[in-house]
Amino acid sequence: MDDRLDEQKIETLQGWAEGLLRDERSEIRAAAKAILLLIDEIEHLHVDLWHAQGSAGTEEEAPPTLRSVLARRLRTAQERRPELE
Repeated sequence: MDDRLDEQKIETLQGWAEGLLRDERSEIRAAAKAILLLIDEIEHLHVDLWHAQGSAGTEEEAPPTLRSVLARRLRTAQERRPELE
């Protein structure tokens, strides 16, 4: 069984989230919004990965993996975050 989120699974999740948005309970609507935010982030990551693979085509290095793209984005976010004292 392939547990990866392919386009069909993402569309299914989006359909479920859109249905949950119509629920009268605020916590269910909040969960639906969270699902939609995560779907949006997945789509942005796919675009980032696609761009990274395109730019790697001119380099001798192996194309970046989703893991390396996520790690780079996490490092960037951590660098932007103000230090807590």
